[in-house]
Amino acid sequence: MTKDQSNRVNDLGPRMRRQRHRLGLTLQQLGTDSGVSVGYLSQVERGNATPTLGTLSQIAAALHVGVDFFIATPKTVDSLTRAAQRPQFSVSGSSIAYEQIGADFPGHELTSFILHVPAGYTSEEVSHEGEEMIYILDGAIAQVVDGVEHTMTAGDSLHYLGTSPHSWSNKTDAPARILWVGRMQYEKSGKAKPENGAQRGKPSVMSALAPN
Repeated sequence: MTKDQSNRVNDLGPRMRRQRHRLGLTLQQLGTDSGVSVGYLSQVERGNATPTLGTLSQIAAALHVGVDFFIATPKTVDSLTRAAQRPQFSVSGSSIAYEQIGADFPGHELTSFILHVPAGYTSEEVSHEGEEMIYILDGAIAQVVDGVEHTMTAGDSLHYLGTSPHSWSNKTDAPARILWVGRMQYEKSGKAKPENGAQRGKPSVMSALAPN
């Protein structure tokens, strides 16, 4: 076995555990969904057992991922984005434009976007599992966390738990740009667990994807 192959085997258990936690599953629930015994799943997560491809396929299906999630090794070049080449997108009904700068490689835990926020935008209040960090690139944002409002301008940052009720707005007459980084926990359905049901992969900190 090569060093690279050994690293992938050793990382299988931690990747499996992280994905299970993202989905909010217990070992018992994963065992029921996958048809694999709890004892064996526990051994795999601890690195004391290596499943066959067939068993790994069962586990992957129960965790809503492909087998490559556990065995693929991400390449740095696949995670590189260029400012001039990064496409922008928006969600139907929202005036915010997003640039995705995070990569969806196997085992990733963070999601990151640059948000282009128009003047006058206001979000709804939301709370969910996970944690978030925002950094103001340009303009000014009023961020409310646990009922406390923070006026943030370029260079300011804020890091908080998603379980703290939070909302935000651009009260100025100029657009703003925000770097958003988040670590989310997902339900078994594969969706994040914000109260407003924001879609997986979309930043719930800037919670409302449509203005109030």
